[in-house]
Amino acid sequence: MILEKINSPSDLKKLGMDELKVLADELRETIIQTVSVNGGHLASSLGVVELTIALHYNFDSPVDKIVWDVGHQAYSHKLLTGRRERFSSIRTENGISGFPKMSESVHDAFGTGHSSTSISSALGIVEGRDKNGENFKVIAVIGDGALTGGLAFEGLNNAGHLKKDLIVILNDNEMSISKNVGALSAYMNRILTGEFYRKFKRETKSFLEGLPKVGAPVAKIAQKTEETIKGLLLPGVLFEELGFDYVGPIDGHNIELLIDTLKRIKPSTSPTLIHVITRKGKGYEFSEKNPSFFHGVGPFELETGSQISSPGASTYCSAFGDFLTEMAAGDKRIIAISAAMKEGTGLDAFAKKYPDRFYDVGIAEPHAVTFAAGLATRGLRPVVAVYSTFLQRAYDEVIHDVCLQQLPVIFAIDRAGIVGEDGPTHNGLFDISFLRHIPNLVVMAPKNREELRLMLDYALKHDGPSAIRYPRGLTPDEVEMPVQEIVTGTSEVLKEGTDVALIALGSRVVPALKAAAKLDSAGINAMVINARFAKPLDTDMILSVTSSITRLITIEENVLGGGFGGAVIEFLNDSEISNIKVKRLGIHDRFVEQGSRDGLLAKYGLDEEGIFRAALALVRESTYTNPLLS
Repeated sequence: MILEKINSPSDLKKLGMDELKVLADELRETIIQTVSVNGGHLASSLGVVELTIALHYNFDSPVDKIVWDVGHQAYSHKLLTGRRERFSSIRTENGISGFPKMSESVHDAFGTGHSSTSISSALGIVEGRDKNGENFKVIAVIGDGALTGGLAFEGLNNAGHLKKDLIVILNDNEMSISKNVGALSAYMNRILTGEFYRKFKRETKSFLEGLPKVGAPVAKIAQKTEETIKGLLLPGVLFEELGFDYVGPIDGHNIELLIDTLKRIKPSTSPTLIHVITRKGKGYEFSEKNPSFFHGVGPFELETGSQISSPGASTYCSAFGDFLTEMAAGDKRIIAISAAMKEGTGLDAFAKKYPDRFYDVGIAEPHAVTFAAGLATRGLRPVVAVYSTFLQRAYDEVIHDVCLQQLPVIFAIDRAGIVGEDGPTHNGLFDISFLRHIPNLVVMAPKNREELRLMLDYALKHDGPSAIRYPRGLTPDEVEMPVQEIVTGTSEVLKEGTDVALIALGSRVVPALKAAAKLDSAGINAMVINARFAKPLDTDMILSVTSSITRLITIEENVLGGGFGGAVIEFLNDSEISNIKVKRLGIHDRFVEQGSRDGLLAKYGLDEEGIFRAALALVRESTYTNPLLS
């Protein structure tokens, strides 16, 4: 097996073309086998196998810097850069990350996980290189989806202006390989990347501009004529207007052509964009047929491509999509908006049934929020469905365009809390903290499926902005919990008690109830309160509870800084209630690593056992400190 001989990129350079093609097949097989067990980003990684080989064949990582946008396509990169033997641990606790991570390898030039950052970060590396008098190449690899993000164009604009030695590779996997990706295109690329063409272009311009009186106008006419002809043949005029030399499109699965093109481009010192056409999911039949499903997938059966999951189980994501689709039938004001995450946020059924009321705006979260604000000014009820970790990218728009104007935009915040295997770039542990202090905004979290439905109904009727946060994974069905009507800023008591009050928010309500049952067995009578609102806080409830109970534990799946527990303590302080002992359970000042969701919740004391032990220690006034939380 050729892959077993590859311990660093330098080993690639010893291989012949036929061996490189065999290596591509082996990389795909390894990725498919591993992802079928661990889950992960399959389709995107399969699509760039040949491109990854060509990059490491031509350039000298880690001296040369390769920056992967988003980074979910970097599995081949990891296998070729010394992590082959650990690859089976990808996305598991203490294993290698599913994304590039600077602390993991010197070959990971920049840590990624969110979209559209590669060009800006690569340009920063270029400027740092030049400031330090260093000499190496910098390559940014960005997908056509990531290119919809405004940050990518900000980077392109600045890079073209600075005229620095930067290579951008546009990995276009949304179109099939068209006729112009063949012999003619390969021939044109050899011409356009050759030194003769570049020299001819420079010298012709210099000659024409030197002609007395008429030189400059003639040069401009010649330039416009060239751009017109190239515009008819090549789709790269936009990039050239931004200051880049454009090359492509070329077949991203032709290793020989990729190596030849990169070899010709390498000596260039001006910004260059290479347009590469790839097929997402290439090499695995089921992934090729359904690349959206296999973009980010859990463990699956190799023979059928079927995902291994609990039959009939309901997730918060699917429940949200079902409820919104159902409600849209009776309310034509409802508009659903996604930032390139239609399936990921559960909106596929809505989009199919109401295509004229569904908008996928691409990877452009700030635009999604402000677009929703504009819709809201016309009496509509826009619902922005977004992962917690990606809502961070639209923070200013949430404040300035929605909340400041008190517009009735609903934020359906999926993957709030610990996400798990995708790790720190995707854990949604900050949204309570960055939302609850914004004026006019209501922030809620449901304890189960039915409460999610009631909160969504409430939000659609609420005359102002609102946010509903819910976790990744299944809705709880182990505990029967009647659901009360949603009234602004009101909690509900699920269990009476006298010794300690467990005030839980959202996903932590069920574990709190289970912990209370264990406490009963230990002789401790615990009250359990479903907070429901992170904002506005149910201050009447807090006053009522603290009149008879002096020990409180707040429980949230969020960082403690600026979180729900902090809001409770702030209120107690402002109300000059000082005889209360409060223990906050949540995530201390840290980024949470990758691992299984259940395993991480247990690790950080947020599961049933962790809540039980914390309450036991508080009531018995003994010392219990989770070492991870100190």
